[in-house]
Amino acid sequence: MSRHRELAAACVALAAITAAWAAAVLLPAPAHAAPSASVGPAVVAKADLSLWPEAIDQRAGYDKASRAAILVYVGVLGEMRKLSDADMMAAFSIKSVNRASTDKWLQRELEQATANYRAAAAKCAEGSANKDWTCQATLPPSPQDFSSAAIEWQARVPSASAAWRANLAAFSRAYLGEQMRLAALFPKISSEIDRFGDNEWTGDTLPDGQFLLSFDDGPTPPGGSTDETLRMLAAQQRNAVFFMLGGNLQARASKLGAPALAQAYQGQCVASHGWEHQSHARWDGWQDSVRRTQALLQASFGKDQVMPWFRPPYGQRTADSGAFFTEQGLQVALWNLDSQDWNARVTAADVTDRMVTLMLIKRHGVMLFHDVHAKAFVALPTLFAKVGEAVVWRDCHAGPR
Repeated sequence: MSRHRELAAACVALAAITAAWAAAVLLPAPAHAAPSASVGPAVVAKADLSLWPEAIDQRAGYDKASRAAILVYVGVLGEMRKLSDADMMAAFSIKSVNRASTDKWLQRELEQATANYRAAAAKCAEGSANKDWTCQATLPPSPQDFSSAAIEWQARVPSASAAWRANLAAFSRAYLGEQMRLAALFPKISSEIDRFGDNEWTGDTLPDGQFLLSFDDGPTPPGGSTDETLRMLAAQQRNAVFFMLGGNLQARASKLGAPALAQAYQGQCVASHGWEHQSHARWDGWQDSVRRTQALLQASFGKDQVMPWFRPPYGQRTADSGAFFTEQGLQVALWNLDSQDWNARVTAADVTDRMVTLMLIKRHGVMLFHDVHAKAFVALPTLFAKVGEAVVWRDCHAGPR
């Protein structure tokens, strides 16, 4: 397919997502505190991992799949960079585009993808390009050159992998559209797409091959999906950071008591998500929300469980909030791998395939799930099995840095 046709396909794909994104990102979404899923974007980036024919549960297989995914992703990224402001306003259904923010994100994403490919190709043997199309003999000197070369290299994708390539390209266009829309709106509407300062983190700086699990919006009442999630993590010998809403925590603590509550989260980490699930960029009481939740966490859990982090609902916070969080001894905890598990149109199988695909492309980061929904505790055991020993699951107590 020619570059012109690739760009046209990208525009068509973006147009199909327009109305759905407007409801899910531009407008305030329903609070995710309820156990039932919310209706989110009609089109979400989804992948079909069954189209990739080889196992990825060992590092060599994981790296090969990662190289392949990154080459396709970077090729699509190169085409998406050509979208004009008018293209983006039409596709994203927004009235203006912060071009500087969008260009900054696109450049950073290209630089990270280039570094990720280099990491995935570190053990490509000399001359292996003749036997493995994902191993390129000579890497271009700059990310921009890599972007152009990736489009050309895709001609080497075996015909037997054509369906996989088409699926991964469609996933890449949809995912890049999700992220570019956030970048186009930033900082007017803040999100995880960018940081306001060094006191904020996303997961982009984790070492290659390392991932940190996180869950938002809990806890549920006793017997709900939070308990299922905790049992699943214990069975899988994994831990995670649970970013709790103070109101939900207070309700659960009133039924269980502090000792039982702390015992339920033994080995896990807890942190603040504010008192209730509303945007902290539009709420006059956001500082009190942070203080109240932090005090309740300290009263409910031991010091080894409470992490000095705050995750803003929707990732939204004020640009000048850094001084307040520093005074409170808190860092703003964002993410860079979004499962979309709150979306009623996304199944547990979709969550698994989406997140494993992002793991192959991103190769490190903080993963966002929600323990108030039932998909993560179903999806994650399958995800763990798929990637096997190929990655490292970071201890939540070590944090993202």
